[in-house]
Amino acid sequence: MKLLEIENLHVTFRQKNDNIQAVRGVSFSIDSAGQSIGIVGESGSGKSVTSLAIMRLLKKHQAEVSADLLRFSGEDLMKKSKKAMQQIRGRHISMIFQEPMTSLDPVFRIGQQMIETVMLHQNVNKKRAWNISVDILSRVDIKNSEKIMGDYPHQLSGGMCQRVMIAMSLICNPSILIADEPTTALDVTVQSQVLELIKKLQKDIGMSLIIITHDLGVIAETADKVIVMYGGKILEIGPVFDIFDKPSNPYTKALLKSIPDISNPRSEKLYVIEGASPNPANPPGGCPFHPRCAEVSDRCRGEMPPETKISKDHSSWCWSVV
Repeated sequence: MKLLEIENLHVTFRQKNDNIQAVRGVSFSIDSAGQSIGIVGESGSGKSVTSLAIMRLLKKHQAEVSADLLRFSGEDLMKKSKKAMQQIRGRHISMIFQEPMTSLDPVFRIGQQMIETVMLHQNVNKKRAWNISVDILSRVDIKNSEKIMGDYPHQLSGGMCQRVMIAMSLICNPSILIADEPTTALDVTVQSQVLELIKKLQKDIGMSLIIITHDLGVIAETADKVIVMYGGKILEIGPVFDIFDKPSNPYTKALLKSIPDISNPRSEKLYVIEGASPNPANPPGGCPFHPRCAEVSDRCRGEMPPETKISKDHSSWCWSVV
């Protein structure tokens, strides 16, 4: 049985004048415990919205979510009640949100927020919840963890807040951790420490990981399988080595070409993908990348390409590889 199965996921935000088509037919799965999946793409490609849909965190009056299949450990998440989802979130599927400084409640001490999480999902008293919280803070390399329990978020640095968020997300040993831009706004040294910490804890607990980022370097360090998204759709999916060494979709190639190469002459201009991401309120017909694609043909403008198998685990959606 697959740990997580998603088929034909759509998310549309209803607005007064336009419907924002944020996710348009996304399908993928986590096949086994311990697997790491990286979702990469430009801002507005639908990465974060996909994760929020998996967690069932999108409000019904704001977003319309539909899927042929959204299943965790054989259970249909689309049919779960609000109360049932509260038991799954944090306990079985946990998430590290963007911007840790704003994800933590500024009016409550760190200890209060962590104890609440433990007591919600585990049948323990307050003293036991305190000890569990102190222990997990120590495991994410926070020194003086008992003192930190008494601090407010504004008293901690961005890197420390991110470690607290990681600790809170792992406190109940979840089966899946969704990390949405876990290194955003952190300096390079702290970024590296946070990524190493996530990988270490993932190995210790045996959980699966979905890491969402626009940083291909982060993906290369952490993911087994890579999903490339653009305009609310998946354009390429495959093992990390195939995506980096043998990319088949023009968008994936363009993303990789955009990474600065220190071996290039200083006089050489950095490569940029011309144009802008599509408007989700009025997405282009056919392949969403065709207005910016160097390999575009008339067919690209009128019809979305089907999935083409490059190898057993590597697929691309592009007419140039059909």
